[in-house]
Amino acid sequence: MKVLDLVTAWKAWKAYRRWTIAGLAILLVIAVVAFLGTSRNRNSVEAHGTSSDNSPAPIIFASPGRVEGASETTQIGAAADGILKGVYVKEGEFVKKGKLLGDIACDDLRASLQTALAQTDGSREAKARLLHGARDEEKKIASDKTAAARATFEEAKSRLEMQRALYQKQQISKAAYDQAVRDRDVADANLQAAIRTEELLAAPPLQEDTARAEAEVMAAEGRVKTVQEQIAKCSIFAPIDGTVLRVYARRGESFSTVTPRPLFSLADTSARHIRAEIDERDVDRVSLGQRVLIEADALGGKKLKGSVASISDMMGRKSILTGDPADKSDRDVLEAVIDLEDNSRPLPIGLRVTVQFLASKSAKR
Repeated sequence: MKVLDLVTAWKAWKAYRRWTIAGLAILLVIAVVAFLGTSRNRNSVEAHGTSSDNSPAPIIFASPGRVEGASETTQIGAAADGILKGVYVKEGEFVKKGKLLGDIACDDLRASLQTALAQTDGSREAKARLLHGARDEEKKIASDKTAAARATFEEAKSRLEMQRALYQKQQISKAAYDQAVRDRDVADANLQAAIRTEELLAAPPLQEDTARAEAEVMAAEGRVKTVQEQIAKCSIFAPIDGTVLRVYARRGESFSTVTPRPLFSLADTSARHIRAEIDERDVDRVSLGQRVLIEADALGGKKLKGSVASISDMMGRKSILTGDPADKSDRDVLEAVIDLEDNSRPLPIGLRVTVQFLASKSAKR
């Protein structure tokens, strides 16, 4: 019985050894095949001169963004209160800087301008008369009056001398002599008054009169300028060259600067770029020239390539809402402008996109 047990154990050990050797042989074959495959792939890569750096760069973070034109979209309003008198552009129209987009009725200001201009002309004429002095006719009249007063004075003076001689001979009364003295004094006073009048007409204006006249002219011109500036605010001009994206204004509508609203939306659509809002947690992972991918629902799964062209120096509040309930709107963001590699496809301005920032080569290594 013991011999039979020993024979059975011996056979079982031989079978176990055969299976063990077979398993080891299989593992050895698998290892050799794997090693040869790895060596072949490595040799193939080296032979073709390729590098692992050509593999797609990983996405390190993503941020929301919007499509903009070559310039930021400008919302244009008015600087005056009133009724919209006219709208002179249409959506999609290209306009040059300074083009009249619309205007507000300011008829009352134009009437005030005419009044201010008339007052200014009156002030200037008064100043000119003051600087020029009296008219030549007035000066001649004053000179004639002076000559007449001098003749009257000389006559009264001669009569007084004659009356004095008669009085001394007691040929006339004292009353008659006193009358001759009074006549001489009155004639002398009239002469002095005529002379002063003639001198005043010939004299230059006083300094304070000139200053007052200049001040009145400046005040009148200031009123004109103020009204003209108010009238200028009634006209709405294009601040840049660009395309009219939206026309919110309607003729006959009222506009108030107390509760302002945009009347026109304008942007330079000659090119497109993306303005991305980078979360404050990802600020240290963005750099100039960094490669990005842009995707949007409107692109049908296609991704556009671009790079970071500029980065803002100041944090700001988030303005692009993604609609994700988990997205916190109270975080600060850093704006970055993305240049597209291919601008042949004009994306709609204002389109919301997702900007995927790729790791740089140095980061991958």
